[in-house]
Amino acid sequence: MGIFATLEIPDFVRAGAVCRSWRSAYTSLRSPGQYKLSPCLLHTSESAGDSSACLYSLTERRSYKLTLPEPPIRSRCLIRSSHGWLVTVDERSEMHLVNPITCEQIALPSVITLEQVKPIFDEYGVLHKYELSWLTGTTTRYISPLIFALDKLRDELHYKAFVFPDTSTGSYIVVLIHNPMRQLSFARLGDDKWTWLPPHDLYCDCIYKDGLLYAVSKRGELHTFDISGPVVAMNMVISIPRKDYCEYLYIVQAPWGDLLLIWRIFEDFNLEPDPGASVFWNTTKFRIYELEASGSKLKEINCLRDHVLFLGHNESLCLSAEQYPSLRANHAYFTDDNMLWTLGFKNNHRDMGILNLDDNSKEELVSSQLCSNFSAPIWITPDLRNMNLASGAA
Repeated sequence: MGIFATLEIPDFVRAGAVCRSWRSAYTSLRSPGQYKLSPCLLHTSESAGDSSACLYSLTERRSYKLTLPEPPIRSRCLIRSSHGWLVTVDERSEMHLVNPITCEQIALPSVITLEQVKPIFDEYGVLHKYELSWLTGTTTRYISPLIFALDKLRDELHYKAFVFPDTSTGSYIVVLIHNPMRQLSFARLGDDKWTWLPPHDLYCDCIYKDGLLYAVSKRGELHTFDISGPVVAMNMVISIPRKDYCEYLYIVQAPWGDLLLIWRIFEDFNLEPDPGASVFWNTTKFRIYELEASGSKLKEINCLRDHVLFLGHNESLCLSAEQYPSLRANHAYFTDDNMLWTLGFKNNHRDMGILNLDDNSKEELVSSQLCSNFSAPIWITPDLRNMNLASGAA
């Protein structure tokens, strides 16, 4: 059992197939909390094929090929990884959860059940376009809706999605940040439609803690939502004016129990380059704040000491470097979650790397030749459980 717990994910899965006793050890360690897995970088590449993804191990500094269920992973947008699951958007702009280790796949409620999306059918009753309204919780005037082909809606609508275990029901909650204006909607597994959460917008990140959904916005506002009952209760926790140009914020559960709010700072960018030059947008530092227990004040933190951040289109993480010795303490491992890069400028260079929080120096995460730019590389913490196992159904 002790030897199994030291294996990286590909060797761990292979070892479980050797014999009956090893299979028993493998099954035991699949239980929650028994096998601590470090985040890996999931990416695609032309050489791996359209239906395969690669899992890059930080410990071994090598990639492993994974064959995933249809439709081909290289045809999908990856809008989040959370609790071992990828949230993908296919060429009809429909969403699925995919576990890249177990290959389990679960369809989410149709995109046409979002408040802002309506289907358009042709003369034969076949869906062939979508209508996207500009409806928000503060809409005061009519703006003509936009019309999108089935494979183009995802370029405008989807931003991030989150998968959270719901201990009260033994199931999962999926939260979606979507346009217009980065609003929130949510659904529980088994729901047939999305539930809209107006009136606020410009959300960047979410976590689920103690039965409450926490969501942080570009404006520096932190809100909580109690979505346990038939009526959603929203509360403003804190509002913080921004000191820097900052497009993206993260909310992270620290191992010591507090919440961290993290500003991603860009001081090196050009969105209007000269002819022939490329748009670029580079992260230069992270500003980290700890939310005091009262929830009324933030305290800036200049050093995470023996802890590590993983930020991007993944579940935002703060991990102990002591528990994960292959990781560098007081560093941020980050990937690109800029909406322009992820969906708009699909072939542009990705803003990703490892940043030293002491001096803001950066180094390359992996060679730019290793990864395809679309779908954008994404951190994922592998999970060996199927969704039905995780929910207590088996």
